[in-house]
Amino acid sequence: MENKTRCGWCLSSDLYKEYHDQEWGTPVYDDATLFEFLILETFQAGLSWITILNKRENFRIAFDNFDYKIIAKYSEEKIQALLLDTGIIRNKLKVRSAVSNSIAFMEIQQEFGSFSSYIWNFTDGQPVINNPKTLKDVPATTPLSDEISKDLKKRGFKFVGSTVMYAHMQATGMVNDHIEDCWKMTALLNS
Repeated sequence: MENKTRCGWCLSSDLYKEYHDQEWGTPVYDDATLFEFLILETFQAGLSWITILNKRENFRIAFDNFDYKIIAKYSEEKIQALLLDTGIIRNKLKVRSAVSNSIAFMEIQQEFGSFSSYIWNFTDGQPVINNPKTLKDVPATTPLSDEISKDLKKRGFKFVGSTVMYAHMQATGMVNDHIEDCWKMTALLNS
């Protein structure tokens, strides 16, 4: 795998390469995984993604394996414990938003049958293939991420701005922004 061409953003660490090769841009239709990425992306707001990846296992432990049903019922005592946990990002607003976003997530599940049905409806169930030639061709936001962000905010979600939502779309394969000579672009197009 080391002789394969990858997107330039992931070359600085083995963890980044592993994430790129195994997850980024691969379509995710599973609610549990979509929720995990939603939580991680909301904590990433204003920070680098490698910071979140380095703390991902700590987040998994601290947030009960990203079980939204458990997170939705967090007590004030649990929230205070999270704010003292040096293994995660200890931002009070982001920690509290994980709880309220869990509740909003389950409300979408009730309305649409699953969060996956809701979120993938924005792309008619298929990934948007962008075919960027270089990293400079990859946007931070799009009209579609604007639309999703606006709708999620209307439904009570926090820390779901357009940039966060575009990153979520990239992470979960709703958009494929692998550069054209990246091995994963070809692999995803042929899968």
